[in-house]
Amino acid sequence: MDNLYILLAWVAGIAIVLFFGKALKVPLKIALKLLFNSLLGGMAIIVINYLGNFVDFYIPLNFFSALIVGTLGLPGVILLIILKYLL
Repeated sequence: MDNLYILLAWVAGIAIVLFFGKALKVPLKIALKLLFNSLLGGMAIIVINYLGNFVDFYIPLNFFSALIVGTLGLPGVILLIILKYLL
């Protein structure tokens, strides 16, 4: 009888893992896409800072600025440039 309970526990555990795996697949995909875009945004800020070095223009590279550029893309870069000039 103990073997039956162990078998049922294994089956229930596998079913829970499969259920939560499918439920978390979409948010994980979105999170990975956001992370990848943030890394690209950080590289874009580095390029802007390198080119802006000639005209004394600098955007601080931190988590939030990379996240803004990664999320919004080119409008995010323009937003950071405008904010730099306004503030």
